[in-house]
Amino acid sequence: MTANDVTLSDIRAARERIAAKVERTPTVLSPSLSGHLGAPVYLKLEHRQTTGSFKLRGASNAIASLNAEEKARGVVAASTGNHGRALAHAAKLEGMRATICMSRRVPQNKLDEIRRLGAEIRIVGNSQDDAQQEVDRLVAEGGLVMLPPFDHPGIIAGQGTLGLEIIEQVADAALVLVPLSGGGLAAGVAAAVKGVCPSTKVIGVSMALG
Repeated sequence: MTANDVTLSDIRAARERIAAKVERTPTVLSPSLSGHLGAPVYLKLEHRQTTGSFKLRGASNAIASLNAEEKARGVVAASTGNHGRALAHAAKLEGMRATICMSRRVPQNKLDEIRRLGAEIRIVGNSQDDAQQEVDRLVAEGGLVMLPPFDHPGIIAGQGTLGLEIIEQVADAALVLVPLSGGGLAAGVAAAVKGVCPSTKVIGVSMALG
């Protein structure tokens, strides 16, 4: 399966797989945004996940989907923070080895938190591209399993569980706005939301620069 093949069935299976590992976070009405826009606006509180972001959903599902041989090899990823933290946490719960490759530009507090969760950190270069090159080397030379931040079917299906919750919690949602970034969250949420409620619009949102 490729990242383009993720279906509603995959997302529902992911939800069962990670039910005991992630929080079903609340979706709450924002009075200030609703008043400003003249329509009810709800916020999905993913900061309440154990590692502070939605990334835990994808990391938990991807790791839970590995077979015994893959788990024994350990996982590796490049990250600027949140994915690395989520992967470290999910790997620790499974008793697995996790290696996170990061650039020198990542803040110290993020490094400390990932180390606290038991992952090995490799500091490489000054960019995410440099960190990814180290990931590729470790996969080729060390046999580690790469679980990237977004372009992976297990990651996307896991992130898509958020979309299922949104539709269940706000059944009449007409529009879902999703941060775009690498696209993993947006792809998963779109597959879930459109699979359950085809009339609901899903729009990915990104900053103009940066």
